[in-house]
Amino acid sequence: MIWNLGSINVDNFYYLPHLVAPGETLAATDYKQGLGGKGANMSVACARAGARVSHIGAVGPEGKWAVDRLLEYGVDTPHITLTETPTGHANICIDRAGENSIVLFSGANGVLTEQMIGGALTQASAKDVLLMQNETNGQPYAARTARTLGLQVVYAAAPFSAEAVLEVIDHIDLLVLNEVEAAQLRDATGKELSDLVIENIVVTLGSMGCELIARNSAAATRLPAYKVNAVDTTGAGDTFTGYLVAGLDRGMAMLDALDLALRAAALMVTRRGTADVVPELREVRNHNFD
Repeated sequence: MIWNLGSINVDNFYYLPHLVAPGETLAATDYKQGLGGKGANMSVACARAGARVSHIGAVGPEGKWAVDRLLEYGVDTPHITLTETPTGHANICIDRAGENSIVLFSGANGVLTEQMIGGALTQASAKDVLLMQNETNGQPYAARTARTLGLQVVYAAAPFSAEAVLEVIDHIDLLVLNEVEAAQLRDATGKELSDLVIENIVVTLGSMGCELIARNSAAATRLPAYKVNAVDTTGAGDTFTGYLVAGLDRGMAMLDALDLALRAAALMVTRRGTADVVPELREVRNHNFD
């Protein structure tokens, strides 16, 4: 069972000839709206990867549709709180090459209380998994509580803040971050990733795949990406993490779970959208990447 303390956003997609430069006004060629937020994306990915996942989060008065959609996608929703604070949202600009820039408004994602988080985690069992990202408040409390209850703790360090990582680092079993974030964490700690007090660290490398760094390991294990023609990289990292955590929760070996996550992420970048287009497990397993 996975307990995901995560954001829920309304995603506004603006498709552009190129990403906007400072001072530039640019007309969008298309616009779409959908369910997003790193937390919601990962919950959907976990569910579509075959795991049971319960989302811990909050939406505003206009956000019930997002809760309904998560439930439709197979996510447990009893621990999503309806608040008076507006639902979080993201304005996502995507260029013709599939690269993006994103502006976030935290909204209800930033008003979670310890009572909301603790009330959910008291229903967890030892050996369950707590998954978190840096788009909600309450991460240190959740990490401490989860560790006390015997849960495995996974932290996807995005949007990256070295301070946020350091607040929970003593409670993390698996850290997932990208190459730039990994360099920032090295600078902040003055240590190599293999010397940190974390059993496993996965560094995503975009089109180059990922690497696994085990604590005190002499060398990282590199896994290549599957080759595809990317149209939209939004949500690919969230899909990767959700599939990875779901695979591990279902008892897969780490390298097998990483391979499954790479396959899912490769399929994801061929689609436009976020939570609404996360691939199903059947598609991920059966797709021929040759």
